[in-house]
Amino acid sequence: MANTYSQINIHCVFAVKGRKYQLTKDIRPQLFKYLYGILKNDEAYPLAVNGWKDHVHVFFELAPKMSIADHMMKLKSSSSKWLNDHFFENREFKWQEGYGAFSYSKSQRSSVINYIENQEIHHQSVSFKEEYINFLNKYDVDFDQRYLFDFY
Repeated sequence: MANTYSQINIHCVFAVKGRKYQLTKDIRPQLFKYLYGILKNDEAYPLAVNGWKDHVHVFFELAPKMSIADHMMKLKSSSSKWLNDHFFENREFKWQEGYGAFSYSKSQRSSVINYIENQEIHHQSVSFKEEYINFLNKYDVDFDQRYLFDFY
């Protein structure tokens, strides 16, 4: 889009369906590289992609031509197909419905990137449920416990 300019930093969080620990140490690096590529191909600017055994964090500069929902639909649908094609022969991998999306200013980028890059350390002391609810509370997001990710 000619003459369209933006600089909007979005941090999205999404989880494996059933909160299964399917994102093993062998899968995660390849998955994160794949997600990075999807963002880049859609003209978003990937800043950080990482996660843990049951969820993923993506931080990117939003492409002006796509909404957050468009990016998330593409990331989740493409990556679940890719994961099933490469790692789950019984087509057992699925992402849970929904996601969290949080915006940051450019001056906050380095702290968000650092946070996302250190997921393994972070989750030695904080569960994903605690982490996610902390985000919702920090950003004053009204939520109904019934519609959060399934936390087992």
